[in-house]
Amino acid sequence: MKMPKMILFDYGQTLIAEQKFDGVKGTEAVLQYATKNKYNLSAEQVQAKANEINREFGRFDPEKRHLFQIEIPNTMFTPYLYESQGIEIALSNSEIDKVFWNAAAPGIPTEGIEDFLEYLNNKGIRTGVISNISYNPSVVKERIDRMLPKNTFEFIITSSNFIFRKPNKRIFDLALEKAELQANEVWYIGDQYECDVKGSLNAGMLPVWYIGAIDLPYTEDKNILTITEWDELRLLLGE
Repeated sequence: MKMPKMILFDYGQTLIAEQKFDGVKGTEAVLQYATKNKYNLSAEQVQAKANEINREFGRFDPEKRHLFQIEIPNTMFTPYLYESQGIEIALSNSEIDKVFWNAAAPGIPTEGIEDFLEYLNNKGIRTGVISNISYNPSVVKERIDRMLPKNTFEFIITSSNFIFRKPNKRIFDLALEKAELQANEVWYIGDQYECDVKGSLNAGMLPVWYIGAIDLPYTEDKNILTITEWDELRLLLGE
C-alpha cells in the first residue's frame, strides 16, 4: 500500500459526529430573530414548507442523495423559504445558517480524530476536507475550527461554494488541483458509500470507509478498506 502524500476527509459523521437532524429545533432558534411573521407561522409550519420544497428537489433522501450532484446553497434556499412565507429575519444568511445548524444538529469530534489529525501532521501527511453541505462555507469552516482547533487543513471544499456534490468527480478533481497532487497520491475518508467511497474511487483516489459514527444502514464491501476506529488507520500508516 502506497503511503499518501495527503488525506482528504468528509465532514459529517467522519470528522464530526452530529446528532440526529432536527429541523424544527433549528427553525425555532432562527424565528427568535424574526422581525416580521406575517402569518404567525410556527417553527413546525415553516419547517414543513422546507421539507416540502426539499422533497420537490429530491434533496436529503438517504436512498437518492448521491444522485443529486448539484448543490443548492442556503444562500439561495433560506431567503426563499422565509420571504415566501412573509417572514423577515434580522440576521444575514450566514448568521441564519449558524443559528439553525447549531440548534438543529449539534456535534462533537468523532472519537480519536483529534489525535489522528495530530499524528498525520507530525508524520508530514497533508490534510484537507471535501464536504457535501449547503451551509455557508465560512460557517462550515468556523464549526470545524471550533471543534477541531488544532487542525491543519489546507482547504475546506464545500459543495455550497463549488457547485458540485460528491460523488461527482469534478469536486475531487478540484481538490487535486488545489493540492497540486495526482489522484494516486491521495486518500479520501468518508462515511457514505455512494458519495464518499465510490466517488473518491472513481476519481482515482484510495477510498477509506469510516463507519465509526455512521448514521445510515450499510452493507459491508470487503473490497474497500473499512475502519471503525482511527487507530486502525494509524497502524496501517506505520505505527
